[in-house]
Amino acid sequence: MVVHNYTYLKLKIPGLGGVITIGTSFQRAYECEVECCDHAAAIVASGELAAIKKKVTEEAPDPKKSTRSFEPAEGSKEVLIDPSSPDSKVVRIGTTLSSK
Repeated sequence: MVVHNYTYLKLKIPGLGGVITIGTSFQRAYECEVECCDHAAAIVASGELAAIKKKVTEEAPDPKKSTRSFEPAEGSKEVLIDPSSPDSKVVRIGTTLSSK
């Protein structure tokens, strides 16, 4: 059973030897309030982080699942980038593209 008085910033608690009175200053009360707000924000953020982590884990692809190799689309051909170069680098272009 606690009785608090915000006007005088006093907290009175019944004890074995009588009433225990705890006092503070406005500055300390403000610091405690800011600390409580920061703590509450951290709790909310950690809850949101856990929800995001769970959602990302559910949507993540399975790394053990085999992936197929890339297959080019139909209607494409390989063209040398620079025919005079000793490197045989090629690009794939679509054969259904217009001449423009």
